[in-house]
Amino acid sequence: MKNPKPKSAILIGLINRTQTEELLTEYMDELEFLALTFGAVTKKRYTQKLEKPDVRTFIGKGKLEEVKKFATDSKVDYLIFDDELSPSQLRNVEKELNPKDAEHIVRIHDRNSLILEIFAQRAQTAYAKTQVDLALYEYMLPRLTRLWTHLERQRGGTGTRGGSGESQIESDRRILRDRIALLKEQLKKIDKQMSTQRKNRGEFIRVALVGYTNVGKSTIMNMLSKSNVFAENKLFATLDTTVRKVVIENVPFLLSDTVGFIRKLPHQLVESFKSTLDEVREADILIHVADISDANFEAHINVVNETLLEIGANDKSILLVFNKIDAFTYVEKEADDLAPITRKNLSLEDLKKSWMSKLNTGCIFISAVQKDNIAELRKTIYGMVKEMHMKRYPYNKLLY
Repeated sequence: MKNPKPKSAILIGLINRTQTEELLTEYMDELEFLALTFGAVTKKRYTQKLEKPDVRTFIGKGKLEEVKKFATDSKVDYLIFDDELSPSQLRNVEKELNPKDAEHIVRIHDRNSLILEIFAQRAQTAYAKTQVDLALYEYMLPRLTRLWTHLERQRGGTGTRGGSGESQIESDRRILRDRIALLKEQLKKIDKQMSTQRKNRGEFIRVALVGYTNVGKSTIMNMLSKSNVFAENKLFATLDTTVRKVVIENVPFLLSDTVGFIRKLPHQLVESFKSTLDEVREADILIHVADISDANFEAHINVVNETLLEIGANDKSILLVFNKIDAFTYVEKEADDLAPITRKNLSLEDLKKSWMSKLNTGCIFISAVQKDNIAELRKTIYGMVKEMHMKRYPYNKLLY
């Protein structure tokens, strides 16, 4: 049986006072990776310089006509915007690209809806599926167009259509509100069960792996716990929190692997994944994993720190672990090159002497795949867990 032809996508982003061309390129590279994770190959990127997004269609009328012509001629499947579209912008773009007599339908996504769709694809357990469904429906409720109905068919409808006096959209809104209410009740029950489970874990120190998506948290989890957590070189490979008991020397602790963070993470997901994020909030120690081989790792660290602040988990003991040193590369400057030194000219040793050397909590450089410096990582985690355990349980009979 032949593999199905991959879907195609057009990406759209804006350059403005707060988003330079260089920064937009970073965002668009990430958006292309998101599209690929979703299952769509990018055929073309469109960017436009605007002081602010067009209130009606996000990009200008002329640019939208240009996009429409390419999408129609190339029969592109998806049009993906790097920023969130308002409900009216989404409706207007949909009307422009998909008139009633259109032979080929182009589905419209913004970054938020794309991330939500990826979560829907990758959710495995009933708990994760419930969380994602709630986030999807809450996002779609104010944005109903004739294109949204594919979600309801995919995920199973509830209720019945209204009478002849009720429009299609009104009926869909009613169905969505009923579904949202039901999912919220289901999540309340599950959250209560999850909270009870966390309370029943006894006196173990709890350590949580956090970080930007696709930095290698699950690989580190597998290595430290000798378990088999799913790990893949794609965004959001892990949605469900996995908790394992780990023993280093004679000190046991609980280690959890959590969902990766990302720029512009939809607030619906933060709300829906409350119980999952509680693993981070209630942890004693956070292992913040960063991908040192990614040119944007410093921006990714800031995103994670901002998210931790948002969920009220920024007051923990944090160990910063720079992973993927085996994939790190840099461009050494020639002696006669008078251009200013940039981040790409810094070696790993140069980086170690930068702001990283001034961290109070310290940091470690490892390769989880190649097993480089893992002994140092274990030793550091052991010291942090042991110190915290001794302070909290001074009369515990564990042999230190």
